[in-house]
Amino acid sequence: MNVIRYPQRAQWKGIVARPQLDVSQLNATVASVLADVRQRGDDAVREYEEKFDHVRLQSLKVSEEEIEQAESMVSADLTAAIRLAHYNIKKFHEAQRFSGEKIETGPGIVCWQKSVAIEKVGLYIPGGTAPLFSTVLMLATPAKIAGCKDIVLCTPPDAQGHVNPAILVAAKTAGVNRIFKAGGVQAIGAMAYGTETVPKVYKIFGPGNQYVMAAKQQVSLHEVAIDMPAGPSEVCVIADEKANAVFVAADLLSQAEHGTDSQVLLITTSESILEAVQTEVERQLERLPRKEIAAKTLENSQLVLVKDEQEAIDLSNCYAPEHLILQTEDYADLAERVVNAGSVFLGKYACESAGDYASGTNHTLPTHGYATAYSGVNLDSYCRKVTFQHLTEEGVRHIGHAVELMAEAEQLDAHKNAMTVRLQSLEK
Repeated sequence: MNVIRYPQRAQWKGIVARPQLDVSQLNATVASVLADVRQRGDDAVREYEEKFDHVRLQSLKVSEEEIEQAESMVSADLTAAIRLAHYNIKKFHEAQRFSGEKIETGPGIVCWQKSVAIEKVGLYIPGGTAPLFSTVLMLATPAKIAGCKDIVLCTPPDAQGHVNPAILVAAKTAGVNRIFKAGGVQAIGAMAYGTETVPKVYKIFGPGNQYVMAAKQQVSLHEVAIDMPAGPSEVCVIADEKANAVFVAADLLSQAEHGTDSQVLLITTSESILEAVQTEVERQLERLPRKEIAAKTLENSQLVLVKDEQEAIDLSNCYAPEHLILQTEDYADLAERVVNAGSVFLGKYACESAGDYASGTNHTLPTHGYATAYSGVNLDSYCRKVTFQHLTEEGVRHIGHAVELMAEAEQLDAHKNAMTVRLQSLEK
């Protein structure tokens, strides 16, 4: 890992920079696949499944029998863990329900909002080397709470054409049964455009590799909404002299094993902690099955020594991390100064893994600095706010002349007239 001691603020831009990739060829490839899926539907999806996932599929739809069989293939302990996580996620997201209040903005004028669920949503669940069944719970649970009528889930099958059984158990636990065997760009295209088998949706959620992210961004320009722009996963840990170096190293490595394009950042006020974490990272790294992936990630990562906690939180806010862990004595005070972060973990026992799986918060979060402007997935992500207003005669009299003056000043005479005819009708 790269060590930086007492950097000047002018150096911060370089510290917080994410690795940049040349995506010009990638975007062209993604655009080509999307266009093919749009034109040829199921046939194109099946061909790309054979090309990229090395499986020849007769049907894209996961059958009820396959979902039932999956339950017998997942251990009782893991099933219980999935149900515990689902309970906590459900409890946390149910507390986010919106209650619109009717507001009288003036005499005879009442305005309010109503939360309305997005009717059709698509969930993308990566399969690959780490089938993310936990993401099924994170995406499907709030969708069900919101009241989305159509919840479509796409995930890549293995070479035998089977979906990971834990993904199917999580889907059933969260109440989703429209599941399709499709991964990568072709899955995003299928949900964006619709095929003979996969329904078109209005908004697509879920993580994925750089091809999936590029596909989501491309379809969002014309066809559907997406949850958020995102890049590789990341964590920032702020640690003081009393932090537990074993815990800090474990947190950094838990993020580093996600993928070689992930990034980890330690900001500390203690030279001794910096050195202890370095030693502990090397020790724990040797025992990881995904050692090569984590080691590659660490090459893009930083250990930064700063003069005090205010500088530490300022640097973190500049970085705007997806995950922020505050392993300091005064974490509660420091938390009040967090401005930019996806999800924050307070104290030495709140590891990122807790939020990734079972504490109840959502793990689908903004990365690549997007936490400066985006929230993580929450109940509102699955809803729209529709506004209403009602005017009585008194309301027309109260704001009518102001509306006329403003419309006239903007040279929108038809706008002015819509109010004028109402004012005139009240004079009769």
